[in-house]
Amino acid sequence: MKGLYLVEPVVALYAFSSFLIYPLVQQYVYRRLWQQLTNTTYPISSNTSRCVATNSSSNHTNIHEEVQRQASLFSLYSELLSTIPSLIVTLMLVAYSDQGGRKITIVMPLIGALIYSSTFLTVSYFELNIYLLICSSFLSSLFGGLGTFLGGCFAYIADLSKNEHQKTLRMAGVDMMIGLLSGVGAISTGYFLRAAGFNWPFFTSALCLCLTLLYSIFILEETVKKAPTDGDTLNGSPQCPAIKQVISGIYQVFAGTSCRCRTVLTLLMIIFTSFSFAYIGGISLVTLYELNEPLCWSEILIGYGSALSTTVFLISFVGVSAFTYCGVPQLVIVMLGILSVMSGMILLAFAKTTALMFIVRVPMLLSIMPFPVLRSMMSKIISKSEQGALFACLSFLESLTNNVSSAVFNSIYAATVAWYPGFVFLLSAGLCAIPLSVLGVVALIGSDVTSEAKRPETFFTEEEIHVEDEDDNSPLLS
Repeated sequence: MKGLYLVEPVVALYAFSSFLIYPLVQQYVYRRLWQQLTNTTYPISSNTSRCVATNSSSNHTNIHEEVQRQASLFSLYSELLSTIPSLIVTLMLVAYSDQGGRKITIVMPLIGALIYSSTFLTVSYFELNIYLLICSSFLSSLFGGLGTFLGGCFAYIADLSKNEHQKTLRMAGVDMMIGLLSGVGAISTGYFLRAAGFNWPFFTSALCLCLTLLYSIFILEETVKKAPTDGDTLNGSPQCPAIKQVISGIYQVFAGTSCRCRTVLTLLMIIFTSFSFAYIGGISLVTLYELNEPLCWSEILIGYGSALSTTVFLISFVGVSAFTYCGVPQLVIVMLGILSVMSGMILLAFAKTTALMFIVRVPMLLSIMPFPVLRSMMSKIISKSEQGALFACLSFLESLTNNVSSAVFNSIYAATVAWYPGFVFLLSAGLCAIPLSVLGVVALIGSDVTSEAKRPETFFTEEEIHVEDEDDNSPLLS
């Protein structure tokens, strides 16, 4: 049976299954820690806020603060143990995909996610020690993580895209799909939890990941066709160990372009990582902030809040499409996205009511725009045969940045939650000044460097070129 060149269903199911349990992770840990620290059942109320149904004494407030601190430290330990393995695997797999194929970067993280989800189901069902979840994070990171998965998917899309406009829109479409399906998963979480507890959402997530894994292995077609080899040669040269090929591919990303291209590429990577650090660090603590006083949100409200946040992905995709169609410079699109995050984080720091917590999502509607635009800008600077190496670098930097930012912001939140929980959001807004400053430098240097970029196309075999030509008529690519 002929396979399909559609990676979007994989992204959709992965996003749904991951975000079905993502809001539950902090809630599950929070409830277990509450039981351990207080020896009482976690207070559950049908009211919009648990604070209405609980005692507002000084002792109760201290309990909230201690549980908040312990939960943030739990997240910190989990991030630290899973960071290094995930980074190494991401760098190796995505860079190797230029020779070994893109599917390995998609299948391996799916296996890791399935292990992670299954462990949560086991711990929840048998009420095992919650610190086994940290071991699960470490084990699943050995198969890569979200960075590996997205790096492979974006490289897969870059292989199929015929021009810059198509590449930008498809990458933005992937971000939008992640947002929409994660929203469906998030809004289902609250009702799932209220009706059936934690076990059924974890089981549903594991089942979706199994289906996604089967699609990726047996239906998804490979875009990278290995070049013919003669004995121990690869492309006419002696075959090197895989590690040397990976290092060589990453080296060529920078060495194969002009000095001006290298400078712009480096600056774009700095913008990408610094913005990701500020955005992910702040957004990762929203659920804990909502669980804290004076909000004390229930699982239903947390589900609605997470679902509403996914409109950011949809509006950002519409924004990228509209701005691109109108010919707005890409650097301006990136700037608008960064300003969107800054304004939203500042408002979030002072949100003390349920209504305001929903309203703060409005200024952040364009916050995802910088990511697909920056990926597209970097992708067009290098040759098509080096896309895997580029996205390996990006995935490595993104995974490193996200894990470090989560660890740093969780540490800061644990230290500041007693006197001002919103401090981390002000810090996030302040850090957005870094990518804005570097963006100004790129504007001065000039970001239109594609004419100078080295673009050898000898990487592709005749068979692969024939496959690409057949797929040019696909509705998805037109």
